[in-house]
Amino acid sequence: MKVALASCAVLPEPDPDATLLVDALHLAGAEASVLAWDDPTARFDEADVIVLRSTWNYYRDLDAFLAWVDRASAETPMYNPPHIVRWNAKKTYFADLTARGVAVVPTIFAPQRQGAILDAALDDRDWDDLVIKPTVSAASFQTKRFRRSEREAARAFYAELVATRDVMVQQYMPDVEGHGERALVWIDGELTHAVRKSARLAGGDEAVSDALAVSDEERAFAEGVLAPFAAELLYARVDVVRHPAGDLRLMELELLEPSLFLAQRRGAADKLARAIVKRLRP
Repeated sequence: MKVALASCAVLPEPDPDATLLVDALHLAGAEASVLAWDDPTARFDEADVIVLRSTWNYYRDLDAFLAWVDRASAETPMYNPPHIVRWNAKKTYFADLTARGVAVVPTIFAPQRQGAILDAALDDRDWDDLVIKPTVSAASFQTKRFRRSEREAARAFYAELVATRDVMVQQYMPDVEGHGERALVWIDGELTHAVRKSARLAGGDEAVSDALAVSDEERAFAEGVLAPFAAELLYARVDVVRHPAGDLRLMELELLEPSLFLAQRRGAADKLARAIVKRLRP
């Protein structure tokens, strides 16, 4: 049984999950290789299954990445499934979740070359701080926070971004500096653990806690978010934060290539490996 763990030719940062998962797959009876999606010589077609793991440069050429997903998945089963990947690759999925009744961080979307959205965010909403970023992004690429008093700097950054790409403007959640953003890790139908992540903006490093227990409130929230497509997923990460009003809000839904913080939770890598091997068997 051969497993291809999809990565990229040049990782923008180390992947702590990779070695743990390769070793766990070996113990589970599978041969695992880490292959780059953007390496034309990589033989994904020789694998029995492709698992997307650290394709962390996909946002730099989304069309090329999605074309590869279509080609590779036409020959070899892929997890998470291609239609889930395509939907999750653009953060406009927030709008779909909002329509479903999921509480998300307040967000406004601006199509490329749309100029009026930022002033609407500043003038029509009681946001003291806001975050501006592309709708296709990873590792906080081109993501910056601005206070209301920094209107001109925000306008300049927004104008630069929206000239070439779709943009989103979000209310800044001050709780990321206190209780913190919580990443809820879901593997093969079960929430296994959580970690606390520090706020990360463009150019910053991310600090991650040891494994934390998932609270009943967090569990109910994450399971509600994932319910419509949970049966199709190998893994997921539901990142949440507490809104100033007191309720939990979705910060990010990671179904494409999330770090799963396998080192933080004993047995998590083994659970993921068993789930992959299970999908290899008829």
